[in-house]
Amino acid sequence: MAVTISLVAIFGLILYFLLRSHSLTPGSAFTAAGFGFFLASTGAATPINQLTTAVLNAIPNL
Repeated sequence: MAVTISLVAIFGLILYFLLRSHSLTPGSAFTAAGFGFFLASTGAATPINQLTTAVLNAIPNL
């Protein structure tokens, strides 16, 4: 749970700075957020969560 909240905060900050630098339009940001929301409710959510967990567990071992 803590990892999920951290990743949401990081991606939220990246999105915020992209919007402030005009590298990303509000329409594109809305589309990306919607895509992520709907992707989380599909069968792809489990493999994505497993991949994220594996990468985060591997970082301390580098």
